[in-house]
Amino acid sequence: MGDARRGLLIILSSPSGAGKSTLARRLMEWDAGIAFSVSTTTRPPRPGEVDGREYHFRDRPTFEAMVARGEMLEHAEVFGNLYGSPKGPVEAAVEAGRDTLFDIDWQGGQQIRNSTLARDSISIFILPPSIAELARRLEARGQDSAEVIARRMAQSRDEISHWAEYDYVLVNRSLDETAGRLIAIITAERLRRDRQPGLSGFVRGLNREFEEVRDDLGA
Repeated sequence: MGDARRGLLIILSSPSGAGKSTLARRLMEWDAGIAFSVSTTTRPPRPGEVDGREYHFRDRPTFEAMVARGEMLEHAEVFGNLYGSPKGPVEAAVEAGRDTLFDIDWQGGQQIRNSTLARDSISIFILPPSIAELARRLEARGQDSAEVIARRMAQSRDEISHWAEYDYVLVNRSLDETAGRLIAIITAERLRRDRQPGLSGFVRGLNREFEEVRDDLGA
């Protein structure tokens, strides 16, 4: 129908262990055109992580200079490290009609919703089925000490307190069911009237056809 739509900023947030990363993967498997926003961070790379793939790894002075120049769409400090989303690639994707997925916390989501790209964003919060299950998932990872898990649980409580700020909230009882609902949300958001710029021209064409049919019937 003519004009291409603008790209979406898909904000996905949840407490650690609620399944956000797996759901993000499912979404990108469903549509390979959805690009993952690679964040910039001041934390050191973990074994196997590659600069530009998992994160853009930068030192604190470089990161702070990027913030000062207005190059970050959103940023926050988590456990002593800075994290942020570079603005340039996201703006280019929106203008080109490509969707970008953000795996960020409530602070980042709030900043995007208050930015110049707010109208292009949708926000989805993932809740765990229970706190006991959340703790079990964190422990099952086997990556963190008991102290780190306790700290993540405390952070999770704060994260969950912001659930009502999001457009959509999904309780992740079943991964398949939640992934299906997530895909349904993205599909519906893409079809919103104000995200189909070619519709007005299409309807004008329908009205011209009405005139042609009326003239034919009159003849």
